Amino acid sequence: MILRLLLSILCFISGTLSEESPYVTIIVKGSEIVAETDDSFVCATLDWWPPQKCNYNQCPWGQSSVLNLDLTHPFLSNAIQAFEHLRIRIGGSLQDQVVYGVPTLGHPCLPFSKMSGGLFGFSEGCLSMPRWDKLNLLFQRTGAIITFGLNALNGRHPVHNGMWVGNWNSTNARNFIKYTISRGYPVDSWEFGNELSGSGVSARVSAEQYAKDLIGLKTLLKELYKNSRMRPLLVAPGGFFDQKWYTQLLQASGRGVVNALTHHIYNLGPGDDYRIESKILDPQYLSRITDTFRNLQLTIERHGPWSSAWVGEAGGAYNSGSRRVSNKFLNSFWYLDQLGMASKYNTKVYCRQTLIGGNYGLLDTHTLTPNPDYYRQASNALLWHRLMGKGVLSIDISGSSYLRAYGHCRKGKAGVTLLLINLSKSTKFSVTVRDNLNAIPPEGGDIQTDNSFVHSFKRVLSWMGRKASYESGSREEYHLTGKDKDHLSQTVLLNGIPLELTEDGEIPPLNPVYVPASSPVHVAPLSIAFVVLPDFEAQACS
Repeated sequence: MILRLLLSILCFISGTLSEESPYVTIIVKGSEIVAETDDSFVCATLDWWPPQKCNYNQCPWGQSSVLNLDLTHPFLSNAIQAFEHLRIRIGGSLQDQVVYGVPTLGHPCLPFSKMSGGLFGFSEGCLSMPRWDKLNLLFQRTGAIITFGLNALNGRHPVHNGMWVGNWNSTNARNFIKYTISRGYPVDSWEFGNELSGSGVSARVSAEQYAKDLIGLKTLLKELYKNSRMRPLLVAPGGFFDQKWYTQLLQASGRGVVNALTHHIYNLGPGDDYRIESKILDPQYLSRITDTFRNLQLTIERHGPWSSAWVGEAGGAYNSGSRRVSNKFLNSFWYLDQLGMASKYNTKVYCRQTLIGGNYGLLDTHTLTPNPDYYRQASNALLWHRLMGKGVLSIDISGSSYLRAYGHCRKGKAGVTLLLINLSKSTKFSVTVRDNLNAIPPEGGDIQTDNSFVHSFKRVLSWMGRKASYESGSREEYHLTGKDKDHLSQTVLLNGIPLELTEDGEIPPLNPVYVPASSPVHVAPLSIAFVVLPDFEAQACS
């Protein structure tokens, strides 16, 4: 009779799986770390675009370029310092038109200007050494970790269909790197080229030629840094993932040359796409990019296990982002979801486009005050950095696909931190968290590891009559919502309190609420929550 009743319940619930049930169970598998990020996982970019860069009848870059940004503005320093060693990637579309104003340059060091027939419609631009000195003062003052993108087109020439041929001319880069070393500037990694892989964007280079030049650059770095304590990484190609091209690059460059494979993601499409809002709130659409992460991971495992995966640039929507969405609270949903997804596939670094500039800047281009996504970055540096450790845990989730969930070891302490993202406009989810240790059947049988509801239901049955140690005490919760429940608001609330700069221009405190650990986690519609379970027994995290 009991068995028949349970089967009836299973059939009934299975038939309603397509509905948006408010009740969700998450099983955290704390016995094994399935992936790991770097300490500097969270990263933001500085770009080269001048004020004349325009898209869709707007010019959103202003004075935000590497060449013209106000480096003395206190808001800028405070924003970087708040991240505690934020990685900054210097690069972007004009990177392969940048020359370096060392004494041997041979011509005046001038900024970018509009030029018909130039790549992206611009001439070459020059980074002067006094400007490089000032940038490094900012980086050293704020503790930033620098990845610098080198011009990989120097010495080449175009032939047809965007293909550039010829050997890379390393002379200008060599002298720039020599200058950098002589000044003691700690560049953590040098990146070679921007969006020249596969079919490229405005230019492309064959994988074989690219590999040949990477070998040359690796040799150059070893020579120049031989008397230095610094050993910078070499990362490449900073383009859109093309499995065949990336495979050829690893095979042709050989063992130990490329320390990290960087790729770019703009999976929301162009900034003027009217469907961006619906894409962000569509769990199936967000999951499409999983194939890219998985295929890059497999490519590295099979052809370059000495390397690792980095996201070198991700802005959601390309062409400067979306004026309607990119600086609003809604933009946080795809971004945080992609941070969680990337970490599951052993991505070591994830660079958000941009720290400042375009519609997707974390700081307002004109005032340098934080946009909503800055606090998402803060959540993943101050909150992520404070709460989410490098170890990534596998989880099973039963319930609606509109609740996205990711689990990490807690940063620096025992326990687990969860990231929960509610994409639903109407459903408030009630989330029960369990560990798989308490889900072991009494007779010692195996638990299935897929995400089907039937197996999850069996786990629930196996918990009956048991009480886990993490259900005592309290947990920390950090709930992020848009002001007035508006997902297109530029004001973000943390546990109901607006996140705004203090009178001194400082980042406000990010304080949790404390909730009894035995109660469900309630996640409001269109909200994001970080949940810290300090007493959760995750053996892999100890």
